[in-house]
Amino acid sequence: MSFRSIAATATLLAASVAATSAQAATATTTFNVRITITAACDISTTAPTDVNFGTAPSTATNVENQGALNVNCTPSAPYTIALDNGQNGTDANTRKMSSGTAQVPYQLYRAATRTAADVWGSTTGTGGNVYAATGSGTVQTVPVYGRVPNTNFPAGSYADVITATITY
Repeated sequence: MSFRSIAATATLLAASVAATSAQAATATTTFNVRITITAACDISTTAPTDVNFGTAPSTATNVENQGALNVNCTPSAPYTIALDNGQNGTDANTRKMSSGTAQVPYQLYRAATRTAADVWGSTTGTGGNVYAATGSGTVQTVPVYGRVPNTNFPAGSYADVITATITY
């Protein structure tokens, strides 16, 4: 091999090493990963349990039973649940089930004690009569306690429909 050949080979080898070093250079940058999570509450995916007072004689007093709402809210999200007056009531204290023109008064409560302070209505704010809680991220069962003060009304099947509204 001639000196020229050796020199050319050495030059090519040096150029190749320089090219490899240039290809191995690095640079960095950063970027953000983001998400905004909003509060959510669901009161209708799992069906509520009706408040069914069953069958009672016309001489019964304080017929009680309970149903339940099923709520799933974002963890730590505060929420309230309001119940309307039903189809026959003018306020939370005058709810009535009807059978034709006959009506039977009843009441819904937020607590099993069923006191006047426990009446469940739709008034929010200070002194409100709504149910208030905080979400857990899983389904929470919220009992709805009911009472028919007396059944001294015409025989028949009575019913009403209540709308529950969740605010979060």
